[in-house]
Amino acid sequence: MWFAKSAPEVLTECKVDPATGLTTEEAQARLAQYGENKLEGKPKKSLIALFFSHLQDMLIYVLLGAAVITLVIGEYVDAIIILLVVFLNAAIGVIQEYKAEKAVEALQQMTTPKSLVKRDGQIQEINSEDIVVGDIVVIDAGRFIPADIRLIESANLQIEESALTGESVPSEKDANNIHPDPKTPIGDKTNMAFMSTLATYGRGEGVVVATAMETEIGKIAKILDEDIEEMTPLQKRLDELGRVLGFIAIAVCVLIFIIAFFQKRDLFEMFLTAISLAVAAIPEGLPAIVAIVLALGVTRMSKINAIVKKLPAVETLGSVSIICSDKTGTLTQNKMTVVKFYTLDNLQNVPSEGTGFEARQEEQELMKSFVLCSDATYEDGQGTGDPTEVALIVLGDKYDLSRQRLHTEYKRVGEKPFDSDRKLMSTLNQEGTGYRVHTKGAIDNILKIAKNALVNGQVVPLTAEMKANYLQVAEAMSDDALRVLGAAYKDTDNVIDPGEMEQDLTVLGIVGMIDPPRLEVKDSIAQAKSAGITPVMITGDHKNTAAAIAKELGIASALEQSITGTEIDALSEEEFAGKINNYRVFARVSPEHKVKIVKAYQEQGNVVSMTGDGVNDAPSLKNADIGVAMGITGTDVSKSASDMILADDNFTTIVHAIEEGRNIYNNIRKSVIFLLSCNLGEVVAIFASVLFFWPVPLLATQILWINLITDTLPAIALGVDPGDKEVMKKKPRDPKESFFAGGAGARAVLGGTLIGVLTLVAFYFGLNEYGYSLGSANIPEEVLTYARTMAFVVLAGSQLFYSFAMRSPTKSIFQLGLFSNKYLVVAVVVGFMLQLGVITIPFLADAFKLQMLSGGDWGIVILFSLIPLTLNEIAKIFMRMTAKN
Repeated sequence: MWFAKSAPEVLTECKVDPATGLTTEEAQARLAQYGENKLEGKPKKSLIALFFSHLQDMLIYVLLGAAVITLVIGEYVDAIIILLVVFLNAAIGVIQEYKAEKAVEALQQMTTPKSLVKRDGQIQEINSEDIVVGDIVVIDAGRFIPADIRLIESANLQIEESALTGESVPSEKDANNIHPDPKTPIGDKTNMAFMSTLATYGRGEGVVVATAMETEIGKIAKILDEDIEEMTPLQKRLDELGRVLGFIAIAVCVLIFIIAFFQKRDLFEMFLTAISLAVAAIPEGLPAIVAIVLALGVTRMSKINAIVKKLPAVETLGSVSIICSDKTGTLTQNKMTVVKFYTLDNLQNVPSEGTGFEARQEEQELMKSFVLCSDATYEDGQGTGDPTEVALIVLGDKYDLSRQRLHTEYKRVGEKPFDSDRKLMSTLNQEGTGYRVHTKGAIDNILKIAKNALVNGQVVPLTAEMKANYLQVAEAMSDDALRVLGAAYKDTDNVIDPGEMEQDLTVLGIVGMIDPPRLEVKDSIAQAKSAGITPVMITGDHKNTAAAIAKELGIASALEQSITGTEIDALSEEEFAGKINNYRVFARVSPEHKVKIVKAYQEQGNVVSMTGDGVNDAPSLKNADIGVAMGITGTDVSKSASDMILADDNFTTIVHAIEEGRNIYNNIRKSVIFLLSCNLGEVVAIFASVLFFWPVPLLATQILWINLITDTLPAIALGVDPGDKEVMKKKPRDPKESFFAGGAGARAVLGGTLIGVLTLVAFYFGLNEYGYSLGSANIPEEVLTYARTMAFVVLAGSQLFYSFAMRSPTKSIFQLGLFSNKYLVVAVVVGFMLQLGVITIPFLADAFKLQMLSGGDWGIVILFSLIPLTLNEIAKIFMRMTAKN
């Protein structure tokens, strides 16, 4: 009952000093004692359970049934081969799924919410999972509460607790309250903050009193423990495709069986062939291969600082046509530096380096107000907090007005936090025997609520002429792409409410600061444009500042391409949507405008990526097709609402992520078309031989073996193919585009048919060497074995070689670089070694009913195997010539 005790009592019980927090050693000891601060989820599937889940397939059941029948009739070798293939297939599936799971786990670890805590007397940002009982947690707007906390300090703190109470209105918190009634409802415990709730306003500090399953949310953890494994739209489409192909394959198999019955063939052999063909024809590995390619691609993206939280985002990335980007920190370096300051009729430049500079009285008052009205810190060249505030602290340091000295001398006793509607922040600090309000924010908003100005050390009434002077200088600074911030103050005899702070102020002056553009962003913007993507800047800065940076980066070419939030409000939604394509810069916008901008672009048929970092950005991040949160400056709420997090807050990373997303989609497509071509080749070869009453060119066990070596390693190797360097020279993919668009379907059919026909031709060559043809009767078993070996090598070899042709629909393998995909080279080499092994190792050759070929025949089968690849490469030459013309 922590809520019934005073803050000092709680701190004593938790054995912690609120000024310094726990020591690192004590925190480690408590972590060992209490365990990690995370809710227990569903138990993970064991490897055995994963293995058996891969056997739960109708066709696998049929194969297992076939294995039992072969055992009963004494065909032990066939039975062992069928079982080996089934279990090997399942084992490969388990390995793929396990790797994918580990990749996703690593990404979840990267997106764990962070928390600010006091440790060893310093404020540190740590993973929420490392928080322990007794930790002093710093709470500010936009952060999730990491554990159950007894507040020890609060300033206008409001927390949204709907996860626990169902009450959507945020609860007001007061650290000084005590609730002696043990039955006080959760919603009325105003001195407590609970795990998984969200601070929406103000700030506070508290001591952790419960973690993990001991928290209030832990008691109802089963509600949160929902199954979030969802198939991506692509996986769903492929799953449907698999089902359709499955029904077609089963129909073909039934047809083969019926034809064989009337042809009076060996029904058991045809039964096995039909089942094997069904397994071969249905790409049951498709969803698994898509999952592993997506997971590996997402892991690769995390290495370029793009952390994808939801797999469908990878598909959507390839279709993005508009990137709406924040300016500060994303397009710029996020290292604000004050370069000018202005008090009435006195404009000064700030030295770029050094300290100990002198300033006049009103200039000192200006800097003092800025430093006292800031929550940032700056020590040993490292700043924490808002970059604008860090720049103000650095300005104070240059003129010997250090943050530490000022905050100790003029203790803060109250505050009115910044919000995006007022565009102001105020603090109340002790000043001698009285108190002083320090206000900073947009100069135009300050001038509306100010009554006086400090001029030459004297407080004088603020005139219209003075206001015009301030605004004129602010406009000139904005034209130089500087961010302008004003400061004002008010003296008072006693502590006043936040509502009274921002009235009758005395204006001190303004500062101009710049956040230089990131050096690499200009090239990324040019790359995005060449990829058919329109970059758009969205900022809270002034129109002129934003337009100046946008011009420098190549986003906009003229001031007319800019629009402000006020101008947006003057347009109806229809008018705005109609004009949206004329604009490249949206200045002085609020988070509400961001939603309007996203919807307007979407109405024009665009796929929109939107960046955001604040609590209020969550609606626009959710409305966008791809919500992108900032990893460094972003709040937990924005990260939670997003599909992707930028670990480095850099625009270039968005462009790289889009490039990676396009390549991942293309790679999945290559794998799928390759699998379908291979499977179709097997169907064509068997179905044609049954239909024309020829001997079957491949036995059931041989089909299963080929399926095993061609459906796994080469398909996955294609899935991790190095990206197409020219993928960003193409327009964004239409999200409604068919998977088989651009001739991909025709390639699959032609490739598969060619592989099937060549398999039959090789079979014919094998028979012909011994004087038999496809229509001959009573062909000796050893002749059939030899001919089948030739068909066996050609079917597998042509598929393995064909995988090289699948890397690009237009570029030759030499343009791409024969060894540029080392995984594919290894997959093909391993495939051929396995083929050679199964033919040359006597007991395997006997098991699979194969035999060693002569030197000349090896030449023939290799030649046949190369035909699909060669014809494909020739076709590409004509396609390139057509494209040039």
